[in-house]
Amino acid sequence: MSISLATPQEAAAIAEVISQAAHDLTVKHGQGHWSAVATEKGVLNGMNKAKVLVARNGAEVIGTLRLTSSRPWVIDPAYFTPVQRPVYLVDMAVRPAYQGLGVGRSLIEQAKVLSTALAGDAIRLDAYAGAAGAGGFYEKCGFTDRGHVVYKTVPHIYYEWLIKK
Repeated sequence: MSISLATPQEAAAIAEVISQAAHDLTVKHGQGHWSAVATEKGVLNGMNKAKVLVARNGAEVIGTLRLTSSRPWVIDPAYFTPVQRPVYLVDMAVRPAYQGLGVGRSLIEQAKVLSTALAGDAIRLDAYAGAAGAGGFYEKCGFTDRGHVVYKTVPHIYYEWLIKK
């Protein structure tokens, strides 16, 4: 497995990974906010505003995440440690056949390295609360639970990883 910055040529493969992960969650937990599929156009738009990491098994894209300085609409900064340059982790997904094999953890570790290199002060994210969420995963990766909120009827948990300077 290798991890590196994504290229625009990988946008369709990234959208496929996100969509497969969403479909898997829908099969396991029913229809929900996690059920949305991604598009190549949406991935390309996200690449314009962020750094996108991909995990590969050979040439196959098997996982992805996006790091951005733009605060997602669901994140309320009041729950987090005040910092000058937060980095937000969004759109994390691992192809279902590769889940539980360390792909996600490797992506998170590379995200920590990249966020530090980008002079970030913290990584912030939200996860769905409940069985469809990945809260336990983020805690295992060293993130701290910063609060539980309900946004548009959907329970979320905020997580943070402070970058040591």
